[in-house]
Amino acid sequence: MLDVNPTKSIQSLHSSNTDSSGELAVVVDDLLNQLNTKFSTISSELLAKMDDMSRRLDNLEATMQAGDGSKGSGSSK
Repeated sequence: MLDVNPTKSIQSLHSSNTDSSGELAVVVDDLLNQLNTKFSTISSELLAKMDDMSRRLDNLEATMQAGDGSKGSGSSK
């Protein structure tokens, strides 16, 4: 007859589950760190581009207002 020790099998299964859980936790933690880094980079780039657009719009508005002021004394259409 085959002698099977259920306690030993359960301990072996529990040990492999613990190892798998630990590996999964490491992989998930690494993935979250990568996503956090990418999100921070994209956020910084987006804010820089928005600041640049804001400056360009301010310059355009100032140029348009300066142009309107010089044409204000001229004839209208």
